Amino acid sequence: MALSLDDLLGLEREGWDALCRSDGAAFYSALMTDDGLMVLVNGGVLDRAQVAASLDGAPPWERYDLDDARLVALGADAAALVYRAHAERSGRLPFHALMTSVYRLVDGAPRLAIYQQTAIG
Repeated sequence: MALSLDDLLGLEREGWDALCRSDGAAFYSALMTDDGLMVLVNGGVLDRAQVAASLDGAPPWERYDLDDARLVALGADAAALVYRAHAERSGRLPFHALMTSVYRLVDGAPRLAIYQQTAIG
């Protein structure tokens, strides 16, 4: 798999699909680099183990939409994907955020190194 817009957006969709199935812990444990971090809209910063623990038993997303995706090359083996996400969970306010996912190739496969959410109205 390459670090193309289509390939990385496909990985992001796989992640959202896993969150819809309540299977995000296993998915992100495999996708994230050993030193990977997630910076969440609530101000939390989680490492790979904390991400997996936080997703165990998390309520599933019912639906999501990703749009306005852009890719920024960061060298031969890294790229940042930026997109808008809109998602809904039962009994909660809709979630709207800008996402930035930085991927780097590790042993020829894209792995998530940094993920950041920024809330939008």
